[in-house]
Amino acid sequence: MAEIRRIGILTSGGDCAGLNAALRAVVYRAVEGYGWEVIGIHQGTAGLMARPVDAEPLDVSRFTGTLLRTGGTILGTTNKGDPFDYPMPDGSRIDRSEEVIEGYRLLGLDALIGIGGDGSLDILRRLAVQGGLNLVGIPKTIDNDLGHTEVSIGYASAVNVATDALDHLQPTAASHSRVMVLEVMGRDAGHIALSAGIAGGADVILIPEIPYQIAHVAAKIDDLKRQGRNFALVMVGEAVKRDDGEPVMRTQSGGAVTYGGIGHYIGERIAEVTDAETRITVLGHVQRGGMPTPRDRLMASVFGVHAVDLVARGAFDRMVAWSARQVVDVPLADAVAGYRAVEPDGALVRTARGLGISFGDR
Repeated sequence: MAEIRRIGILTSGGDCAGLNAALRAVVYRAVEGYGWEVIGIHQGTAGLMARPVDAEPLDVSRFTGTLLRTGGTILGTTNKGDPFDYPMPDGSRIDRSEEVIEGYRLLGLDALIGIGGDGSLDILRRLAVQGGLNLVGIPKTIDNDLGHTEVSIGYASAVNVATDALDHLQPTAASHSRVMVLEVMGRDAGHIALSAGIAGGADVILIPEIPYQIAHVAAKIDDLKRQGRNFALVMVGEAVKRDDGEPVMRTQSGGAVTYGGIGHYIGERIAEVTDAETRITVLGHVQRGGMPTPRDRLMASVFGVHAVDLVARGAFDRMVAWSARQVVDVPLADAVAGYRAVEPDGALVRTARGLGISFGDR
């Protein structure tokens, strides 16, 4: 096994709270534990395509106590510009994967640690296989839908923000006798909506994994009225579909099509069926930012240290993971191929039902 002297690290995909804590852990473990040099690559794979390569040396002096508590990523990130299918200004698309691989070589890296979700880690793995790069992955996604890990960086903070939002909405809902609808992120999975809905005392939780009917949602709200309650809290995951099964999408300025608008749709439908006064709040990217929770800082630190130890052992093409209260590592190919949606009959769904929370399916 070749001796490790210099490693690179990058953040890729959507940002989230806890990324800087992971960077800090990697730098501390690599520099103080093994005496390596660490190179931080800016803007994910875009930094490796830049010439000169967009990167900077990282040492422990960069990571003051402030950065541990800071959201986002000091390296920057990108969730567009797939190097295998890169969009050019003239509208054409080309393969720039070899430029990324060359960037790795130009930096003189012995290994690369990539922090990303399923999409970005899949791209990084394809690059590693093509170029023979030594890669270790760290999972991060507020959606918590990566396979083979119970926890991903960013999820705990996103749930905290969504729960806090329900805590703020409840008093005004009660004061004005309203139904408050809160739309939260969750690209294709309802983990945030489910966890925050339980923790925040939602009366209805709508997630993409469990089909719903507005009539059942209305029945729950009417039942609350009969019990003497003058308000209701409805949590909705952004990937939930309309009654007719169609997703609610919107086109962004760059042409990307994303989820958005289901909260307003649900609020309007509830108002139509129940005649209740409804208000809609869409958290959006508020869930990605802000100070990371202690849980996210802890998991980011655990993952960062273990990722460096994997590099030291020459255990590449692996992703660090959390399972059964232990840090483990799994084949990267398995991690990006797997997908962890909410289990409709899982423990949290059963808990919610036990608390009388409606999923609009009965």
